[in-house]
Amino acid sequence: MSVDDEKRAAAEAAAQLVTDGMTVGLGTGTTVSYLLPALARRRLSIRCVATSPRTEQMARDLGLAVESFGEIDHFDLTIDGTDQVTPDGWLIKGGGAAHTREKIVAAAASRFIVIGDSKKPVAALRPPVPVELMEFGLRATLRLLGSVTLRDVPRSPDGGVIGDYTAAFDDPAELAARLSATPGLVAHGLFPPELVAMVLIGRDGSVEQRVLR
Repeated sequence: MSVDDEKRAAAEAAAQLVTDGMTVGLGTGTTVSYLLPALARRRLSIRCVATSPRTEQMARDLGLAVESFGEIDHFDLTIDGTDQVTPDGWLIKGGGAAHTREKIVAAAASRFIVIGDSKKPVAALRPPVPVELMEFGLRATLRLLGSVTLRDVPRSPDGGVIGDYTAAFDDPAELAARLSATPGLVAHGLFPPELVAMVLIGRDGSVEQRVLR
């Protein structure tokens, strides 16, 4: 089973969790690109919010009803991929630079469903950890943070500068608290287990399901 097949299997399993009338948060990335057609094929009456312009355009092209986040303040489900996931549910997200919006939409959901291929589970998180930074005072913020490399990529949809925290770490909760407390840092890509309801991983022709809450 190829990585693409594993992503497709996990995405299609997640699509089956969506029912008529739901509000659904849509993540960003390659695994979500398999989710969108799987949702569209079900022809459900759902209201969606996308976490990136790319996801929004793909969803609209497939006929999904996409609204602005200003019109919805709660999701029944948010479904998104991940870069890494540990056995206890810690995530690193943001390879696609959409982690700020992804975290907001995940936190607004009753259930946050994480989907991925068999390369995403890890025993422990490792760098890099994506970060989004304000342009104002950027050099001062970088000095406070230390080991951050800026990406040569466009700004986030909200104008933030994208980079990666590259130093090794042992305790994701401790690092998440330190990053969050740094002025000028908009958001980081560490997602705590408390956000995650279920992880679906495509592997060996099937989908592994781990329920966290």
